[in-house]
Amino acid sequence: MKFWDIYYEYHPRVRKFAISFVKDEWVADDITQDTFEKVQARLDQLKDPAKLSAWIFRIAYNRCQDHFRKVQKEMRNGRNLTGLVQIQDVLPLDKKLELHQMSQCVQDKVGLLPESLRSVLTMYEVMGFRQKEIAEILEISPGNVKTRLHRARRKLKEILEKECRFEKDERNVLVCEPVNRKATPQE
Repeated sequence: MKFWDIYYEYHPRVRKFAISFVKDEWVADDITQDTFEKVQARLDQLKDPAKLSAWIFRIAYNRCQDHFRKVQKEMRNGRNLTGLVQIQDVLPLDKKLELHQMSQCVQDKVGLLPESLRSVLTMYEVMGFRQKEIAEILEISPGNVKTRLHRARRKLKEILEKECRFEKDERNVLVCEPVNRKATPQE
């Protein structure tokens, strides 16, 4: 397969993948560009063309992890990076307003999961990857993916039950509201 065929087929999915991890379109664009530079430079090293998709997304995943390491290093060095990692809605634009309102609160809480659980949950629920594909991308067993997905859902449920309140609004739509836990004088 030629590079440009690969690029046009995978670019939108790789960009969406990067956005779902870094939550910043500008950074995701840089990661996507870097991913395809690496794909182009190393395309001749791909041993099994059947694993092209997993290989490309593994490169993108590694670029996302590199980004987070860079952010952590810069934060340790005292740089202010408040604008680098923003929570943005990455759901398709055709989703209804109700889904957007619900998802923003839930997305914020997904960010509280450990990275190993968050990445599997994001790839499965947001990106729509199958468990086998996630296993290939992360280079773990399908059983491990299934376990992490189960743990991520269970942990997210615990977080949501503890930190969110679900109510129906004036339109009778279920909305998620963060619980403001303030210490009382007795605590």
